[in-house]
Amino acid sequence: MTASLIPPSLEDVEALALAAREALPAPYRAAARAVALRVEDFAPDGILDALGLEDPFELTGLYEGIPLTEKSVMDQPDRPDTIWLFRRPILDEWAGRGTVALDELVAHVLVHELAHHFGWSDADIARIDRWWE
Repeated sequence: MTASLIPPSLEDVEALALAAREALPAPYRAAARAVALRVEDFAPDGILDALGLEDPFELTGLYEGIPLTEKSVMDQPDRPDTIWLFRRPILDEWAGRGTVALDELVAHVLVHELAHHFGWSDADIARIDRWWE
């Protein structure tokens, strides 16, 4: 079997996400670094149940935390804000599209989840993620 037939690993997807985070515009990079990043094959059952999803391939990423626009000094978080990326659904979407580079797709999912953290509007997202171009 050749290396080109081996799907990207959890570590590969994480490396792509970390590179995308470092490529963010400077005003957002430091705050994005404060958000934990988890890469798993699929969302845990508890997350799927909470979102009412039966098919784990429907969820490529998730932001778990309190958006900066809603945080208060009174908030006592029990865990860090976290962005989850789900490798298998991302790879499934990547293979299904066939026209998007994996690093671009991972960056797109990451930026979408960061948008929840930052409280970005669609216009804010469009300035960072030129996905449609």
